[in-house]
Amino acid sequence: MQNGLRIVSFLFWCVIFLYYPHFKGPFAAKRHVTMTIIDSIRKSVVPIHPEGYPFIALFALASVVLGWFFAPFFWIGLFLTLWCTYFFRDPARITPLQKGLVISPADGIVSGIGLASPPKELSLSDESMMRVSVFMNVFNVHVNRAPLPGKVRRVAYKPGKFLNAELDKASEYNERNSLILDTEYGAVGVTQIAGLIARRIVCWAQDGEELPVGERFGLIRFGSRVDVYLPSHIVPTVVIGQTMIAGETVLANMEGPQSDSRAHREQ
Repeated sequence: MQNGLRIVSFLFWCVIFLYYPHFKGPFAAKRHVTMTIIDSIRKSVVPIHPEGYPFIALFALASVVLGWFFAPFFWIGLFLTLWCTYFFRDPARITPLQKGLVISPADGIVSGIGLASPPKELSLSDESMMRVSVFMNVFNVHVNRAPLPGKVRRVAYKPGKFLNAELDKASEYNERNSLILDTEYGAVGVTQIAGLIARRIVCWAQDGEELPVGERFGLIRFGSRVDVYLPSHIVPTVVIGQTMIAGETVLANMEGPQSDSRAHREQ
């Protein structure tokens, strides 16, 4: 158990040095010697989103407490703490700024492409729109980003079930949070959908807020899906099964030539 406590203490100070460079603790007098090394390491470490700090702390505390009574629990808890830290990573992304590009709002796999009705609570359109769905598993980055620059007209939350987010009916029955972005190409919908494991949708966007393309607007815990609703004539440039990187992968081009092919619409 003492070895376990030493490991937790070591990890704690690693976090302090990496994420809080101005912290003044018992090692402050010696820090000038190692700051060059620390800075180099910090630049190579993926940032952790602040939403994850309480969960990481809770997992770490539970590991120590349970490990005090039964040592194997500590190692299980330590593994879960490391996984939780990995889950809440928030890497920087380089977003394409070419006008008209629709950027993926989430990391994951394209699980669906086709015409579908947008969420009723948004009153977005009475007609079908082109929907692209991106499914996130528990190992993907779960920070969501704006697919296009625009002004948030409305944010609407709807409670619901927690079906497998990969299922098409999850768009209708699952808990979700949707927003309308007013862009120069018309209204675009973005919906965060909870899944089997995801039990909490976080959305920082507010009505009237201007969102640049690639801007972080929300997060879903732990495993979920994001749907993007585009005008019906738009043909996505991605295919089902393709890997997406939030803030970087191009889903469609609002200004490019739109093929009349039905290949995407029937998937």
